[in-house]
Amino acid sequence: MSQELWVIRGGYVYDPINQVNGQVRDIWIQGRSIVAPPADPTVVPARVLNAAGLVVMPGGIDMHCHIAGPKVNAARKMRPEEKRAQPPVPRTAVTHSGTMGSVPSTFATGYKYLALGYTTAFDAAVPPLAARHVHEEFEDTPGIDKGFYVLVGNNHYVLRSIRDQDFSKLDGFLAWLLSAAKGFALKLVNPGGVEVWKHHAGGNVHDLDQPVDFYNVTARQIIRHVAEAGNRLGLPHPVHIHCNNLGLPGNWTTTLETMKTLEGLRAHLTHIQFHSYGGGDADESTFCSRVAELADYVNEHPELSVDVGQVLFGETTSMTGDGPLGYYLHNIYGTKWFNADTELEAGCGIAPIRYRQKSLVHAWQWAIGLEWYLLVQDPWRVVMSTDHPNGGSFLAYPQIIRLLMDSSYRREILDRVHPVVREKSLLRQLDREYTLQEICIITRAGPARLLGLKHKGHLGPGADADITIYSPHEDKQRMFEIPKYVIKSGQLLVEDGEIRDTIIGKTLYVSPDYDREIENDIREWFEQYYSIRFRNYPVDDHYVHDPERVPCRSGS
Repeated sequence: MSQELWVIRGGYVYDPINQVNGQVRDIWIQGRSIVAPPADPTVVPARVLNAAGLVVMPGGIDMHCHIAGPKVNAARKMRPEEKRAQPPVPRTAVTHSGTMGSVPSTFATGYKYLALGYTTAFDAAVPPLAARHVHEEFEDTPGIDKGFYVLVGNNHYVLRSIRDQDFSKLDGFLAWLLSAAKGFALKLVNPGGVEVWKHHAGGNVHDLDQPVDFYNVTARQIIRHVAEAGNRLGLPHPVHIHCNNLGLPGNWTTTLETMKTLEGLRAHLTHIQFHSYGGGDADESTFCSRVAELADYVNEHPELSVDVGQVLFGETTSMTGDGPLGYYLHNIYGTKWFNADTELEAGCGIAPIRYRQKSLVHAWQWAIGLEWYLLVQDPWRVVMSTDHPNGGSFLAYPQIIRLLMDSSYRREILDRVHPVVREKSLLRQLDREYTLQEICIITRAGPARLLGLKHKGHLGPGADADITIYSPHEDKQRMFEIPKYVIKSGQLLVEDGEIRDTIIGKTLYVSPDYDREIENDIREWFEQYYSIRFRNYPVDDHYVHDPERVPCRSGS
């Protein structure tokens, strides 16, 4: 890596963390990092990138997507029709070939994120038993830094510890599990519900106080105690929660109860759009939005944050660690379906889906996502996501930006959807338009802060030199679709949407402190119940490409 000192000169800089809002600034780079301007003004940089008239932002951060792991690979195999229908990413002098569709191949995923101006992405749901293979996929996904969240909401050791109220054991196991998997955060998916599904065909948890078979614990207890553990451990991102009853009419009450269960704890609720529905099962016409009540609660509780999971109209693939949801979608749409159970840990469900403008439910889902962006008052606590690929591809982010920045365009699309949604959605009366600074927050600075990534999401000295430069345009979708330049780790990798060079990014993980004595109990558990040996489960440091351990607040 060259240590030459060079400069991006004269761009309109958007850097919310450092309170820079469109001022003309120079950005100095050395090696992988942004540095302070030289004290001697006569210093001549090794090279100059002229950004006069251009918009300069930190590299984008996708804090919730599905790009690696068992369900992603299953979905790739399950959708050959998409790969035949869409042209592949061609091989060039600097890139490998790749396939597209709603679930692109590893190479295509890295290139497309990078070409969009994104330099970091986190896979949101990995069974720790599959962590080793995920790290292998990460090394095959070029251009971006990566991390993943570890599934724990249906883990048998976790359920047992909560049942026994042995919270020191819970803390120790979760810390060990993150360290063993080289994961970044704790993830709850339909806590307790996936375990019930695995024992009873068609089973699920529909009430936070419904006991989970064999353990006599409830979803509410799992949520509260895992969130408390994540906060006690000082994790930079304590817990990432996929609520129970995802996608079901009337689920907003479950979501509100989940929020209340988290009272006083730092926690993040993910793809919140899918959890904000009114109505009942029997009559589709009752399906509606309950965003207003939920957004009011988030606005009043600064310890909570959300990402949206915006739905876009078109063909995609639903993939989730929520096995019963996958089966539910299969029954509704009559599509093919895949289910997998991971021993003692998790499960998943996969089904194709097409979101249609004239569908009442799909139009509501589209409108509900936008209501969330527009009703949460603090942009630092609402993050852009499509739950890629569940609501749509990450490639749709520029379209979402246009919808948020241009209220007339938003109303134009609203006029095309189901008439009930046109009439009853709050969108018609919401005039708010995001600024470039707010877009920078929800796609960059906000995710970095919520994830505790002090070297990302800003352009101050010490930050990673991950920078995206855009040509201003009245059409914000066009502006954000093809960046002028993308710099990753101090290297110019993209120019005018074309990949000029490529690297393999870092792997971000945490390793909290814990009492090593607990490993004796964990070892005994493994040897009794798992199909692999305890010593073969953890992922060694040398197995992880360019690992970066992100500190916990406890000082680990």
